[in-house]
Amino acid sequence: MAVTASASEVQKNFGNYHDQALSEPVRVTKYNRETVYIISAKSFHEMKQNQRKSIAAVDLSDEEAALIAAAEIPAKHRYNSKK
Repeated sequence: MAVTASASEVQKNFGNYHDQALSEPVRVTKYNRETVYIISAKSFHEMKQNQRKSIAAVDLSDEEAALIAAAEIPAKHRYNSKK
């Protein structure tokens, strides 16, 4: 759950909100509207790493589509497989 603070409050007490953001997001509002979040570098990098780019299937080349069609799940990762 995020802590909420106004932009002016964050400006006055940035050090406190910086430290708070290391353990949980800080939701910053301006004129009672959510504008930004302050999050830890660790959280940011985890989000960026997990971010995926999606494209339409029609934008795939024939080679890419063939590779996807031929792909198989490794036996050790299949449902009910024995490791």
